[in-house]
Amino acid sequence: MNTFISPEFSASDHHYMNLALCEAARGLYGTSPNPRVGCVIVKDGKVVGHGAHLRAGEPHAEVHALRMAGEQAAGADAYVTLEPCSHFGRTPPCADALIKAGVRRVVAAMQDPNPVVSGNGLRRLAEHGIEVASGLLEHEARALNVGFISRMTRQRPWVRSKIAASLDGKTGLSNGQSKWITGPSARQHVQQWRAQSCAILTGVGTVLADDPLLTVRDEGLLQARHGVQPWRVIVDSQLRTPPSAATLSAGRVLVAHAASLPAQEKALRNVGAELIALPVQAGRVDLEGLLQALAQRQINEVMVEAGAVLNGGLLHAGLVDELLLYYAPVLLGGDARDMFAMPALQDMQQKIQLQTLDSRQVGADWFVRAKPVK
Repeated sequence: MNTFISPEFSASDHHYMNLALCEAARGLYGTSPNPRVGCVIVKDGKVVGHGAHLRAGEPHAEVHALRMAGEQAAGADAYVTLEPCSHFGRTPPCADALIKAGVRRVVAAMQDPNPVVSGNGLRRLAEHGIEVASGLLEHEARALNVGFISRMTRQRPWVRSKIAASLDGKTGLSNGQSKWITGPSARQHVQQWRAQSCAILTGVGTVLADDPLLTVRDEGLLQARHGVQPWRVIVDSQLRTPPSAATLSAGRVLVAHAASLPAQEKALRNVGAELIALPVQAGRVDLEGLLQALAQRQINEVMVEAGAVLNGGLLHAGLVDELLLYYAPVLLGGDARDMFAMPALQDMQQKIQLQTLDSRQVGADWFVRAKPVK
């Protein structure tokens, strides 16, 4: 429960918190497993310091902003998009740094979602006579860190399923051909979603049919990730992934399986893959168990790039948080491949309702971002 909400935020407060959110967005691609956080320090109506957390293990946003502000931080107001930390991790507590600097007031967009520490940072500041409040532009702050919040509160990552389809909802021909349904602008747009994901999840069927790399290929985006590719996670209950698969050549691959097949396991480990054995659910890898295992590996956001079986399994199990749908202005016909393989509905009341979050034209194609209404 947020005990620091103040209803008396001014227009200036909104302005400076918006600046802090812009700072936080600078870390969109590179802070994993940490949250994206920005900080702005204001003295006498003037911004005297600002900063963002850009990489795990490096200084937090408050530290960057305080260094820039220097002695001007004394008596200033600090706007931060996430409650300042109050514990020692890879870096010292930011709450202590703000106290030492002598700030007058700290406004946080939201409290830390970790139930073990939530409120402790603001409480520590208040105990040292600093005015504190939170809840300003909280919706926007949460949107920047949906994966971190999901991992802290649900013990699983935030899952986005990306699907490229024709206007009649088909993802490929019946003979397996699927390149390319959408155009180059849409494929470049996908690179941005890959870049902000901690892991790309696919099924062995996609690996066997398409042999995709599933990497961030935009050099600018990869640089923003500090040169680190997302994990590739392959759902492969019977370990059919060939050691020669293209995605295995780019490192950081996790193969989730159910069967115990020592020869295949050894062959995959020999080319650098990590393996995780999971319980079988209806003859397949337990998908919810897989997501929990990914959260334990500090994976915040997962992007699914798979076929109808895995997309359908995740959606049917209620494990998809967002859909990233790219529609090309083409028709592929009734025999082409569907977007989701799910049990047939028996009643219209069973339909999956979606809420549209965004829609726009991307090149010649249309992009729709939506979430299932639960």
